[in-house]
Amino acid sequence: MLSSTCTAAVRGLSTTAQLSKINNVTVIGAGLMGSGIAQVSANAKLNVVVVDSNQSALDKAQKGIESSLQRVAKKKHADDAKAQTALVSSVLDRIKMSTNMSDSVKDADLVIEAIVENIDIKRKLFAEVEAAAKPTTLITTNTSSLRLADIGLNLKDKTRFGGLHFFNPVPMMKLLEVVRHNDTSDDTFQKLMEYGKAVGKTTVACKDTPGFIVNRLLVPYMFEALRLYERGDASMPDIDVAMKLGAGYPMGPFELSDYVGLDTCKFIMDGWHKQYPDEVAFKPSPLLDSLVDAGKTGRKSGEGFYKYK
Repeated sequence: MLSSTCTAAVRGLSTTAQLSKINNVTVIGAGLMGSGIAQVSANAKLNVVVVDSNQSALDKAQKGIESSLQRVAKKKHADDAKAQTALVSSVLDRIKMSTNMSDSVKDADLVIEAIVENIDIKRKLFAEVEAAAKPTTLITTNTSSLRLADIGLNLKDKTRFGGLHFFNPVPMMKLLEVVRHNDTSDDTFQKLMEYGKAVGKTTVACKDTPGFIVNRLLVPYMFEALRLYERGDASMPDIDVAMKLGAGYPMGPFELSDYVGLDTCKFIMDGWHKQYPDEVAFKPSPLLDSLVDAGKTGRKSGEGFYKYK
């Protein structure tokens, strides 16, 4: 049996040692996260392909990226219309849209998955990506709640697999959690850190733990606020005001939950609770469950903990 030191050395000598600089990025998933990741990657002068099985999603992503770039250009070149146009065009020229996943990953140096948080769908996708991509391609997930070890369970070469957890909206949020699991090679991890810095993000390193850093702290905090309310200790508005004025948070926990989406909060916590049933911090909330069952998922539905016009 190899010692831990020998095992680490073997990982360091994997095929990822021959990885070249990242120039071609394929983003799978044309939603808000995928679009944002594509934008910041292209803005860093990388060649980007956005892949989605839905052409209308790609069309929407194209328009969304263009609108976002126009806002950036107006701020950066407020009095120079030519410079604004040049900025938008230069970034858009580096982004292509495609419905063909296999063709889109074959020349990729880095693949970033940003699809629905369904582990079976992700596993199937990664099997197809690994089969079509180069043997040196870095394969990553933007998951916010699932463990990398579970997502990449069936990958043949796990040394090239890691996590890149961006935050929404991607062009605005400066943080990028770079996640490694037990089999991620040192070279893969270093390349992912370099990519993060290249696209203008402040990178933080994290192991493959539920929720990584931000969500592991944030989601239980929001649920603890729920338990405080459910016990009758304080009202929702008072809890929100207390955390904004007492802790300096820009939003209270109920306002934040409505912004994130109550269905998203429930999905994350349900997954953690299933995996760690004895963890008190991962205990589900009856109130949250009832609101989600009633279709009240927060700002996007018009009602959650609060009502919205």
